[in-house]
Amino acid sequence: MSSSVYSWRRNVLTVWLSQFLSIAGFSFAIPFAPFFMQESLGIRDPVKLRLCVSLFSAAVPLTMAFFAPIWGAAADRYGRRVMLLRANFAAWIVLTLMGFSRNIEMLILLRALQGAFTGTMTAAQAMVSAEVPPERSGRALGGLSAAVFSGGLAGVALGGVCAEWFGYRAAFIISGALLLAAALLVLFGTHEPAQPAPVLVAADEPEHAGRFRGLWPILGLILAINFVRSFDAAWVPLLVQEIHGKLEGASLWTGMLAATGAVAGMIAGIVLGNLADRVSPPQIGKASSLCAGLLMIPQALAHNFPLLFTARFGVMFCSGGLDPVFQIWLSKITPPHKHGSVFGWASSARCIGWMLAALSGGMVAAWFDVRTTFLIGAALYLLLIPAIMIGVRRLER
Repeated sequence: MSSSVYSWRRNVLTVWLSQFLSIAGFSFAIPFAPFFMQESLGIRDPVKLRLCVSLFSAAVPLTMAFFAPIWGAAADRYGRRVMLLRANFAAWIVLTLMGFSRNIEMLILLRALQGAFTGTMTAAQAMVSAEVPPERSGRALGGLSAAVFSGGLAGVALGGVCAEWFGYRAAFIISGALLLAAALLVLFGTHEPAQPAPVLVAADEPEHAGRFRGLWPILGLILAINFVRSFDAAWVPLLVQEIHGKLEGASLWTGMLAATGAVAGMIAGIVLGNLADRVSPPQIGKASSLCAGLLMIPQALAHNFPLLFTARFGVMFCSGGLDPVFQIWLSKITPPHKHGSVFGWASSARCIGWMLAALSGGMVAAWFDVRTTFLIGAALYLLLIPAIMIGVRRLER
Protein backbone atom coordinates (compact mmCIF):
# COMPACT_ATOMS: atom_id res chain seq x y z
CA MET A 1 0.00 0.00 0.00
CA SER A 2 1.41 3.36 -1.00
CA SER A 3 2.01 6.05 1.58
CA SER A 4 -0.50 8.40 -0.07
CA VAL A 5 -3.26 5.79 0.13
CA TYR A 6 -2.35 5.08 3.74
CA SER A 7 -2.38 8.80 4.49
CA TRP A 8 -5.88 9.56 3.30
CA ARG A 9 -7.30 6.40 4.85
CA ARG A 10 -5.62 7.16 8.16
CA ASN A 11 -6.91 10.72 8.08
CA VAL A 12 -10.44 9.61 7.28
CA LEU A 13 -10.45 7.01 10.06
CA THR A 14 -9.13 9.58 12.53
CA VAL A 15 -11.74 12.12 11.50
CA TRP A 16 -14.44 9.45 11.89
CA LEU A 17 -13.25 8.76 15.43
CA SER A 18 -13.02 12.45 16.27
CA GLN A 19 -16.56 12.98 15.05
CA PHE A 20 -17.72 10.04 17.14
CA LEU A 21 -16.31 11.79 20.22
CA SER A 22 -17.54 15.21 19.10
CA ILE A 23 -21.14 14.14 18.53
CA ALA A 24 -21.05 12.06 21.70
CA GLY A 25 -20.08 15.28 23.48
CA PHE A 26 -22.93 17.29 21.96
CA SER A 27 -25.37 14.45 22.66
CA PHE A 28 -24.24 13.95 26.24
CA ALA A 29 -26.18 16.98 27.53
CA ILE A 30 -27.93 18.97 24.77
CA PRO A 31 -30.89 16.54 24.35
CA PHE A 32 -31.71 16.99 28.03
CA ALA A 33 -31.81 20.80 27.89
CA PRO A 34 -35.62 20.92 28.48
CA PHE A 35 -35.10 19.03 31.74
CA PHE A 36 -32.11 21.23 32.66
CA MET A 37 -34.33 24.29 32.20
CA GLN A 38 -36.94 22.86 34.54
CA GLU A 39 -34.72 21.46 37.26
CA SER A 40 -31.70 23.78 37.33
CA LEU A 41 -33.07 27.05 35.94
CA GLY A 42 -36.51 26.86 37.55
CA ILE A 43 -38.69 27.17 34.41
CA ARG A 44 -41.90 25.32 35.23
CA ASP A 45 -44.63 27.20 33.35
CA PRO A 46 -45.48 25.01 30.31
CA VAL A 47 -45.94 27.90 27.86
CA LYS A 48 -42.69 29.60 28.93
CA LEU A 49 -40.88 26.26 28.80
CA ARG A 50 -41.98 25.63 25.21
CA LEU A 51 -40.90 29.15 24.24
CA CYS A 52 -37.48 28.66 25.84
CA VAL A 53 -37.04 25.26 24.18
CA SER A 54 -37.92 26.83 20.83
CA LEU A 55 -35.42 29.70 21.28
CA PHE A 56 -32.74 27.31 22.52
CA SER A 57 -33.25 25.11 19.45
CA ALA A 58 -33.26 28.06 17.02
CA ALA A 59 -30.19 29.83 18.45
CA VAL A 60 -27.60 27.47 16.94
CA PRO A 61 -28.89 27.39 13.35
CA LEU A 62 -29.50 31.14 13.39
CA THR A 63 -25.84 31.96 14.01
CA MET A 64 -24.44 28.93 12.20
CA ALA A 65 -26.29 29.83 8.99
CA PHE A 66 -24.41 33.14 8.94
CA PHE A 67 -20.97 31.88 9.95
CA ALA A 68 -20.84 28.53 8.11
CA PRO A 69 -20.03 30.03 4.66
CA ILE A 70 -17.33 32.18 6.27
CA TRP A 71 -15.69 29.15 7.88
CA GLY A 72 -16.15 27.19 4.63
CA ALA A 73 -14.32 29.83 2.59
CA ALA A 74 -11.62 29.96 5.27
CA ALA A 75 -11.25 26.18 4.95
CA ASP A 76 -10.52 26.49 1.23
CA ARG A 77 -7.97 29.21 1.93
CA TYR A 78 -6.28 28.07 5.16
CA GLY A 79 -7.03 24.34 5.23
CA ARG A 80 -9.81 22.02 6.43
CA ARG A 81 -7.86 20.63 9.35
CA VAL A 82 -7.47 23.98 11.10
CA MET A 83 -11.22 24.56 10.74
CA LEU A 84 -11.95 21.20 12.34
CA LEU A 85 -9.62 22.09 15.20
CA ARG A 86 -11.33 25.48 15.62
CA ALA A 87 -14.77 23.87 15.75
CA ASN A 88 -13.82 21.27 18.36
CA PHE A 89 -11.89 23.59 20.66
CA ALA A 90 -14.67 26.21 20.53
CA ALA A 91 -17.28 23.56 21.33
CA TRP A 92 -15.23 22.42 24.34
CA ILE A 93 -15.29 25.93 25.80
CA VAL A 94 -18.95 26.67 25.06
CA LEU A 95 -20.42 23.40 26.34
CA THR A 96 -18.38 23.56 29.51
CA LEU A 97 -19.67 27.07 30.18
CA MET A 98 -23.26 25.89 29.63
CA GLY A 99 -22.88 23.74 32.71
CA PHE A 100 -22.35 26.91 34.75
CA SER A 101 -25.38 28.79 33.35
CA ARG A 102 -27.39 30.56 36.06
CA ASN A 103 -30.32 31.75 33.95
CA ILE A 104 -32.02 31.01 30.66
CA GLU A 105 -30.58 34.11 28.98
CA MET A 106 -27.02 32.92 29.57
CA LEU A 107 -27.87 29.44 28.31
CA ILE A 108 -29.40 30.74 25.07
CA LEU A 109 -26.50 33.16 24.52
CA LEU A 110 -24.01 30.30 24.84
CA ARG A 111 -26.15 28.25 22.48
CA ALA A 112 -25.90 31.06 19.91
CA LEU A 113 -22.11 31.15 20.36
CA GLN A 114 -22.07 27.41 19.79
CA GLY A 115 -23.58 27.97 16.35
CA ALA A 116 -21.17 30.79 15.51
CA PHE A 117 -17.90 29.06 16.39
CA THR A 118 -18.43 25.30 16.25
CA GLY A 119 -19.85 23.23 13.36
CA THR A 120 -17.66 20.14 13.61
CA MET A 121 -19.75 18.14 11.14
CA THR A 122 -19.35 20.64 8.30
CA ALA A 123 -15.59 20.86 8.86
CA ALA A 124 -15.30 17.06 8.97
CA GLN A 125 -17.34 16.65 5.77
CA ALA A 126 -15.16 19.16 3.95
CA MET A 127 -11.95 17.46 5.09
CA VAL A 128 -13.13 13.94 4.24
CA SER A 129 -14.67 14.81 0.86
CA ALA A 130 -11.56 16.69 -0.24
CA GLU A 131 -9.21 13.77 0.49
CA VAL A 132 -10.97 10.62 -0.66
CA PRO A 133 -11.06 9.51 -4.31
CA PRO A 134 -14.39 10.40 -6.01
CA GLU A 135 -15.38 6.74 -6.39
CA ARG A 136 -15.07 6.30 -2.59
CA SER A 137 -16.97 9.44 -1.57
CA GLY A 138 -20.25 7.63 -0.91
CA ARG A 139 -18.61 5.12 1.41
CA ALA A 140 -16.49 7.77 3.15
CA LEU A 141 -19.34 10.22 3.81
CA GLY A 142 -21.69 7.35 4.68
CA GLY A 143 -19.10 6.15 7.20
CA LEU A 144 -18.87 9.65 8.60
CA SER A 145 -22.64 9.67 9.01
CA ALA A 146 -22.41 6.32 10.80
CA ALA A 147 -19.75 7.77 13.13
CA VAL A 148 -22.08 10.69 13.89
CA PHE A 149 -25.03 8.46 14.72
CA SER A 150 -22.94 6.03 16.77
CA GLY A 151 -21.46 8.98 18.66
CA GLY A 152 -24.98 10.20 19.29
CA LEU A 153 -25.90 6.72 20.51
CA ALA A 154 -23.07 6.60 23.01
CA GLY A 155 -23.58 10.21 24.09
CA VAL A 156 -27.30 10.12 24.83
CA ALA A 157 -27.18 6.69 26.47
CA LEU A 158 -24.39 7.63 28.88
CA GLY A 159 -25.54 11.24 29.20
CA GLY A 160 -28.99 10.19 30.34
CA VAL A 161 -27.50 8.05 33.09
CA CYS A 162 -25.06 10.80 34.11
CA ALA A 163 -27.80 13.45 34.20
CA GLU A 164 -30.03 11.26 36.33
CA TRP A 165 -27.29 10.29 38.80
CA PHE A 166 -25.04 13.36 38.95
CA GLY A 167 -27.18 16.19 37.59
CA TYR A 168 -27.44 18.13 34.35
CA ARG A 169 -24.57 20.49 35.11
CA ALA A 170 -22.16 17.58 35.39
CA ALA A 171 -23.42 16.29 32.05
CA PHE A 172 -22.49 19.58 30.34
CA ILE A 173 -19.00 19.54 31.86
CA ILE A 174 -18.41 15.98 30.64
CA SER A 175 -19.71 17.08 27.22
CA GLY A 176 -16.95 19.67 27.10
CA ALA A 177 -14.35 17.05 28.03
CA LEU A 178 -15.42 14.83 25.13
CA LEU A 179 -15.11 17.76 22.70
CA LEU A 180 -11.62 18.45 24.05
CA ALA A 181 -10.69 14.80 23.42
CA ALA A 182 -11.96 15.10 19.84
CA ALA A 183 -9.90 18.25 19.29
CA LEU A 184 -6.72 16.62 20.61
CA LEU A 185 -7.30 13.58 18.42
CA VAL A 186 -7.44 15.78 15.31
CA LEU A 187 -4.45 17.84 16.50
CA PHE A 188 -2.13 14.87 17.02
CA GLY A 189 -3.69 12.24 14.73
CA THR A 190 -4.17 13.97 11.37
CA HIS A 191 -2.28 16.05 8.88
CA GLU A 192 -3.41 17.85 5.74
CA PRO A 193 -1.35 17.55 2.58
CA ALA A 194 -0.60 20.66 0.59
CA GLN A 195 -3.51 21.48 -1.68
CA PRO A 196 -2.79 21.90 -5.38
CA ALA A 197 -3.51 25.29 -6.87
CA PRO A 198 -7.10 25.51 -8.10
CA VAL A 199 -7.55 25.07 -11.81
CA LEU A 200 -8.96 28.15 -13.50
CA VAL A 201 -11.74 27.35 -15.96
CA ALA A 202 -12.16 29.48 -19.04
CA ALA A 203 -15.42 31.35 -19.49
CA ASP A 204 -16.35 29.26 -22.54
CA GLU A 205 -15.86 25.94 -20.72
CA PRO A 206 -19.32 24.91 -19.54
CA GLU A 207 -18.53 21.94 -17.30
CA HIS A 208 -17.84 23.68 -13.98
CA ALA A 209 -20.36 26.43 -14.66
CA GLY A 210 -23.01 23.75 -15.15
CA ARG A 211 -21.92 22.05 -11.96
CA PHE A 212 -22.25 25.22 -9.92
CA ARG A 213 -25.69 25.90 -11.37
CA GLY A 214 -26.58 22.41 -10.20
CA LEU A 215 -25.71 23.29 -6.61
CA TRP A 216 -28.79 25.40 -5.96
CA PRO A 217 -31.47 22.71 -6.35
CA ILE A 218 -29.44 20.41 -4.09
CA LEU A 219 -28.96 23.17 -1.50
CA GLY A 220 -32.71 23.80 -1.62
CA LEU A 221 -33.36 20.11 -1.02
CA ILE A 222 -30.88 20.05 1.89
CA LEU A 223 -32.72 23.02 3.45
CA ALA A 224 -36.10 21.30 3.02
CA ILE A 225 -34.84 17.97 4.35
CA ASN A 226 -33.39 19.52 7.49
CA PHE A 227 -36.55 21.56 8.07
CA VAL A 228 -38.57 18.35 8.03
CA ARG A 229 -36.09 16.28 10.06
CA SER A 230 -35.75 18.97 12.73
CA PHE A 231 -39.44 19.87 13.03
CA ASP A 232 -40.13 17.46 15.88
CA ALA A 233 -36.62 16.97 17.30
CA ALA A 234 -36.82 19.51 20.15
CA TRP A 235 -40.10 18.04 21.38
CA VAL A 236 -39.09 14.40 21.76
CA PRO A 237 -37.98 14.90 25.42
CA LEU A 238 -41.32 16.50 26.31
CA LEU A 239 -43.24 13.68 24.58
CA VAL A 240 -41.20 11.21 26.63
CA GLN A 241 -41.95 13.18 29.81
CA GLU A 242 -45.69 13.14 28.95
CA ILE A 243 -45.71 9.36 28.44
CA HIS A 244 -43.55 8.77 31.53
CA GLY A 245 -45.80 11.02 33.61
CA LYS A 246 -43.12 12.85 35.61
CA LEU A 247 -39.77 14.65 35.35
CA GLU A 248 -37.85 12.17 37.50
CA GLY A 249 -36.47 9.42 35.29
CA ALA A 250 -37.45 11.17 32.04
CA SER A 251 -33.81 11.74 31.11
CA LEU A 252 -33.12 7.99 31.27
CA TRP A 253 -36.03 7.20 28.95
CA THR A 254 -35.04 10.06 26.63
CA GLY A 255 -31.49 8.77 26.50
CA MET A 256 -32.64 5.25 25.65
CA LEU A 257 -35.00 6.53 22.96
CA ALA A 258 -32.30 8.71 21.43
CA ALA A 259 -29.90 5.77 21.53
CA THR A 260 -32.45 3.66 19.68
CA GLY A 261 -32.75 6.34 17.03
CA ALA A 262 -28.97 6.64 16.81
CA VAL A 263 -28.63 2.90 16.14
CA ALA A 264 -31.15 3.25 13.32
CA GLY A 265 -29.35 6.29 11.91
CA MET A 266 -25.98 4.55 12.12
CA ILE A 267 -27.26 1.58 10.14
CA ALA A 268 -28.91 3.91 7.63
CA GLY A 269 -25.70 5.89 7.15
CA ILE A 270 -23.77 2.75 6.23
CA VAL A 271 -26.44 1.06 4.12
CA LEU A 272 -27.76 4.09 2.24
CA GLY A 273 -24.30 5.70 1.95
CA ASN A 274 -22.99 2.64 0.09
CA LEU A 275 -26.20 2.45 -1.93
CA ALA A 276 -25.76 6.07 -3.05
CA ASP A 277 -22.65 5.06 -5.02
CA ARG A 278 -24.85 2.79 -7.19
CA VAL A 279 -28.44 4.10 -7.03
CA SER A 280 -29.75 7.57 -7.88
CA PRO A 281 -29.86 9.70 -4.69
CA PRO A 282 -33.34 11.11 -5.51
CA GLN A 283 -34.77 7.58 -5.65
CA ILE A 284 -33.34 6.83 -2.22
CA GLY A 285 -34.62 10.17 -0.93
CA LYS A 286 -38.20 9.64 -2.14
CA ALA A 287 -38.45 6.14 -0.67
CA SER A 288 -36.96 7.30 2.63
CA SER A 289 -39.37 10.26 2.85
CA LEU A 290 -42.42 8.07 2.22
CA CYS A 291 -41.50 5.51 4.88
CA ALA A 292 -40.49 8.15 7.43
CA GLY A 293 -43.76 10.05 6.94
CA LEU A 294 -45.89 6.95 7.49
CA LEU A 295 -43.95 5.94 10.61
CA MET A 296 -44.31 9.42 12.15
CA ILE A 297 -48.03 8.78 12.64
CA PRO A 298 -47.76 5.95 15.22
CA GLN A 299 -44.99 7.92 16.91
CA ALA A 300 -47.37 10.86 17.35
CA LEU A 301 -50.13 8.62 18.70
CA ALA A 302 -47.95 6.53 21.03
CA HIS A 303 -49.03 6.32 24.67
CA ASN A 304 -46.55 3.66 25.70
CA PHE A 305 -42.83 3.19 25.27
CA PRO A 306 -42.80 -0.01 23.13
CA LEU A 307 -44.78 1.69 20.36
CA LEU A 308 -42.79 4.92 20.68
CA PHE A 309 -39.45 3.11 20.50
CA THR A 310 -40.49 0.99 17.51
CA ALA A 311 -41.84 3.94 15.53
CA ARG A 312 -38.86 6.14 16.40
CA PHE A 313 -36.42 3.48 15.21
CA GLY A 314 -38.19 3.30 11.85
CA VAL A 315 -38.39 7.07 11.44
CA MET A 316 -34.73 7.56 12.25
CA PHE A 317 -33.63 4.76 9.92
CA CYS A 318 -35.58 6.21 7.00
CA SER A 319 -34.70 9.86 7.66
CA GLY A 320 -31.12 9.05 8.67
CA GLY A 321 -30.13 8.46 5.07
CA LEU A 322 -31.63 11.63 3.62
CA ASP A 323 -28.97 14.17 4.55
CA PRO A 324 -25.90 11.96 3.82
CA VAL A 325 -27.32 10.93 0.44
CA PHE A 326 -27.65 14.53 -0.73
CA GLN A 327 -24.29 15.49 0.80
CA ILE A 328 -22.74 12.70 -1.26
CA TRP A 329 -24.48 14.01 -4.37
CA LEU A 330 -23.18 17.50 -3.62
CA SER A 331 -19.64 16.18 -3.20
CA LYS A 332 -19.75 14.40 -6.55
CA ILE A 333 -20.64 17.52 -8.57
CA THR A 334 -18.29 19.93 -6.76
CA PRO A 335 -14.62 20.56 -7.74
CA PRO A 336 -12.35 19.36 -4.89
CA HIS A 337 -10.75 22.77 -4.33
CA LYS A 338 -14.24 24.22 -3.64
CA HIS A 339 -15.43 21.59 -1.15
CA GLY A 340 -14.90 23.86 1.87
CA SER A 341 -16.98 26.71 0.45
CA VAL A 342 -19.70 24.45 -0.92
CA PHE A 343 -20.07 22.46 2.30
CA GLY A 344 -20.20 25.77 4.13
CA TRP A 345 -23.16 26.82 1.99
CA ALA A 346 -24.71 23.40 2.52
CA SER A 347 -24.33 23.91 6.26
CA SER A 348 -26.07 27.27 5.96
CA ALA A 349 -28.93 25.67 4.06
CA ARG A 350 -29.14 22.95 6.69
CA CYS A 351 -29.14 25.51 9.49
CA ILE A 352 -31.81 27.69 7.90
CA GLY A 353 -34.05 24.65 7.67
CA TRP A 354 -33.21 23.74 11.27
CA MET A 355 -33.94 27.27 12.52
CA LEU A 356 -37.25 27.54 10.67
CA ALA A 357 -38.24 24.13 12.02
CA ALA A 358 -37.42 25.12 15.61
CA LEU A 359 -39.46 28.33 15.38
CA SER A 360 -42.44 26.89 13.51
CA GLY A 361 -42.45 23.72 15.59
CA GLY A 362 -42.39 25.89 18.71
CA MET A 363 -45.43 27.83 17.50
CA VAL A 364 -47.32 24.61 16.82
CA ALA A 365 -46.43 23.21 20.25
CA ALA A 366 -47.47 26.46 21.97
CA TRP A 367 -50.76 26.85 20.09
CA PHE A 368 -51.78 23.19 20.11
CA ASP A 369 -49.73 20.55 21.91
CA VAL A 370 -46.51 18.55 21.55
CA ARG A 371 -48.16 15.63 19.72
CA THR A 372 -49.45 17.89 16.96
CA THR A 373 -45.86 18.68 15.95
CA PHE A 374 -45.32 14.99 15.16
CA LEU A 375 -48.52 14.74 13.08
CA ILE A 376 -47.52 17.80 11.06
CA GLY A 377 -44.05 16.31 10.76
CA ALA A 378 -45.60 13.24 9.09
CA ALA A 379 -47.23 15.44 6.45
CA LEU A 380 -43.98 17.33 5.88
CA TYR A 381 -42.08 14.09 5.16
CA LEU A 382 -44.65 13.19 2.51
CA LEU A 383 -44.35 16.67 0.98
CA LEU A 384 -40.61 16.06 0.55
CA ILE A 385 -41.40 13.61 -2.25
CA PRO A 386 -42.72 16.22 -4.73
CA ALA A 387 -40.00 18.62 -3.54
CA ILE A 388 -37.33 16.09 -4.53
CA MET A 389 -39.02 15.55 -7.89
CA ILE A 390 -39.08 19.30 -8.58
CA GLY A 391 -35.41 19.60 -7.57
CA VAL A 392 -34.41 16.79 -9.90
CA ARG A 393 -36.27 18.36 -12.84
CA ARG A 394 -34.45 21.64 -12.27
CA LEU A 395 -31.13 19.81 -12.19
CA GLU A 396 -31.96 18.06 -15.47
CA ARG A 397 -32.73 21.39 -17.12
